[in-house]
Amino acid sequence: MYAKLTKAIIPVAGLGTRFLPATKAIPKEMLTVVDKPLIQYIIHEAAEAGITDIIFVTHSSKGAIENHFDSHYELEAKLIEGGKLDRLATMKAITPPNVNFVSVRQPEALGLGHAILCAAHIIAPNEPFAVLLPDVLMHHPRKGCLAQMAEYYETVHTSVIALEQVPMDQVNKYGIAGVSEVDLRVHQLVEKPKPEEAPSNLSVVGRYIFTPRLMELLKTTKAGVGGEIQLTDAMATLLNEEVMFGFEFKDGKSYDCGDKLGFLRANIEYALRDPNLGAAFNDYLASLELKPLKKKKE
Repeated sequence: MYAKLTKAIIPVAGLGTRFLPATKAIPKEMLTVVDKPLIQYIIHEAAEAGITDIIFVTHSSKGAIENHFDSHYELEAKLIEGGKLDRLATMKAITPPNVNFVSVRQPEALGLGHAILCAAHIIAPNEPFAVLLPDVLMHHPRKGCLAQMAEYYETVHTSVIALEQVPMDQVNKYGIAGVSEVDLRVHQLVEKPKPEEAPSNLSVVGRYIFTPRLMELLKTTKAGVGGEIQLTDAMATLLNEEVMFGFEFKDGKSYDCGDKLGFLRANIEYALRDPNLGAAFNDYLASLELKPLKKKKE
């Protein structure tokens, strides 16, 4: 029997080149959606799921991430001195209670599988673990995606991956899962298939709960294209040994914040949901009287 799910790996070593020049000196995970860095949303989603130990797989240029979740005594003292207790409360809320952080370095950019493997020495042989991709923001009006998955994991006690429907003509942009219609048991994983070859329109959306066996398989997974160790390859091997279930993320929405358009959509929609900003921001957008842009000629 496996131990309780309490650990999550968050790979944050990527250099964010799609967002240059913004990410030249600022980690992409520290770019803000409204008033919080992306990574803060991810940490709170993990904490809601009962995660108590967060493992950052990081890079030498990403110190701002660790600093964000550390105490800043001088700033806190200034806020107290100035009577700005509301802002102090905001500072105190950055790190959820009972959450610990550990950082390990990924010395080379050798793929997502390699990044996860960098944390292998922190995961015990009988421990399941979650993986959250920090580029993917998941909104749900009631309960976070990972919290829902953790509840489901407690009933199946095997690996669970988050799935979300995408238009069939866009499956070539995503990793797609072939699943049984009855219980979403995964039987196939295909990376960016052509629409006519896709086993479904269910995309894998950056939230995973794995049994310890996945980590063992990563240790023997051979490097693929570009010399990278691919998580998908280890998952495909795991499918031959253990049952894996998909968990369809319904009544919520994911945002690919590693993409500029996805990042802009997240900012607009999160601002509209904000209880303090939403009404005024909605009025502002309505006042613009935007006209459709003419499409550029090919």
